[in-house]
Amino acid sequence: MLRSSLVFILILLPSIAFSNVPDRFTQKNVNYRTYFGDCPSKSSGMLTLMLMKEFEKNHSLKEVKEKILSEKLDEKFFLSNYRISYNPVVKTLRLHFECPEPLAKVQVYRNNGQEHYSAILASNARMYEPQYENLMRAEKKLNHPLPLMAISMDLLEGDAPTDLARFIKKIDIDLRKQISEIILSKNSELTIIFALGGKATSVFMGAELWEEKLSKLTKIVGYVGKNNRFPTSINLVNSKKVVVKFSDKI
Repeated sequence: MLRSSLVFILILLPSIAFSNVPDRFTQKNVNYRTYFGDCPSKSSGMLTLMLMKEFEKNHSLKEVKEKILSEKLDEKFFLSNYRISYNPVVKTLRLHFECPEPLAKVQVYRNNGQEHYSAILASNARMYEPQYENLMRAEKKLNHPLPLMAISMDLLEGDAPTDLARFIKKIDIDLRKQISEIILSKNSELTIIFALGGKATSVFMGAELWEEKLSKLTKIVGYVGKNNRFPTSINLVNSKKVVVKFSDKI
């Protein structure tokens, strides 16, 4: 994991040096054009200055790209995609950055149950430093709470991150905002805990057909919301036999 390398750099450099990088400017006879999209301007601005410094050494686009790959700067600066091009005729370097949507705050555990590290699961199924959420919130590019997710170290090495990211993205944003916790067991059985009507509702999704079951879950949540009576659990393990349980207490 990246740990605190980016945090350390952010503290060292004055924020004015990279938080206000314009989308077009000229320096040392080179024209720069930048596009940050949904990326945090603070981290993307700092990356821009680093790449500018590298480019100005020999005006080599190859060396810039090699630096990104060798130092894993795309991962360190939360990029899901990037394009960098140089037109020597008009002396213009273009930097186009794209960043993924944060989906969940992840707690990764070892097999013995001890916490290993924390990360942010993003829409491209990659894990990023928790600092990513802080930067996005500071710039108001993330304005809703992220659910907590618990997952074992072993599951991260398989298809679980991709499957989870794809599934979460398919959940309607209003419904997603009501998720408080996501748990994936060692048997890949998914449990989602919703905060519905101020009460916890556990949804058991099983180990397969999550996307197919999502439409049924959405309908159930919509129905109980209209009736203002929220269940304690929804069992969708067997998609052909949905079990909804309510508390005996009124």
